[in-house]
Amino acid sequence: MNRLDGKVALISGAARGIGAETARLMAEAGARFGGLDILVNNAGVFLGMSLEEATLADWHRVCGVNLTGVFLGTKLSAPALRESGHRSAHGSAIVNLASVAGLVGSSNDPLYSMTKGGVTLFTKSAALEFARKGYRIRVNSMHPGTIDTDMGDQVLAIRARNLGTNDLEPARQQTLNRIPIGRMGTVSDIAKGIVFLASDDAGFMTGAGLVVDGGITAQ
Repeated sequence: MNRLDGKVALISGAARGIGAETARLMAEAGARFGGLDILVNNAGVFLGMSLEEATLADWHRVCGVNLTGVFLGTKLSAPALRESGHRSAHGSAIVNLASVAGLVGSSNDPLYSMTKGGVTLFTKSAALEFARKGYRIRVNSMHPGTIDTDMGDQVLAIRARNLGTNDLEPARQQTLNRIPIGRMGTVSDIAKGIVFLASDDAGFMTGAGLVVDGGITAQ
């Protein structure tokens, strides 16, 4: 199940965190170099700034990675993905990393939430456009909750600051209290979902969002 034998994957932001774990799992699942079958638009930044703190330069930085990166990755990869899609029973695949902050509001970083909301709807629109043109490129989004990564630590630091302390433990406990499943997510939790969306097991999915958040958005 979820095998990627003979598939070629391009993952942005794969040096660490979710991207690095996704690359490892995809290689284990059989992905190799040459051509292009899978695009994972993973690279993203989180500033943790309020609307009043953020400058125009901050906004341009967030947009440059979270929105422009997804747009350019999709646009520039589309010809190769279209070509490989016609050679595969279930087409080629794009997985865009959104967030639960792209589904519900974020009190810690409205700019991040705004960009991830854009990724969410871009995913649906791109899926519909490619389907209308007969490109056989499936486009889906992944929506992680709070994950134990460097970016997750940034979120905890912002929450600690809002609690008036530099101690991350109260912020971590507050975060855990919000997660019905009782723990923060791991990079493997998210990477496994990405591999699923990229594989033929998700062959009937396009324009969809896979939420892996421990139950946060169920509340």
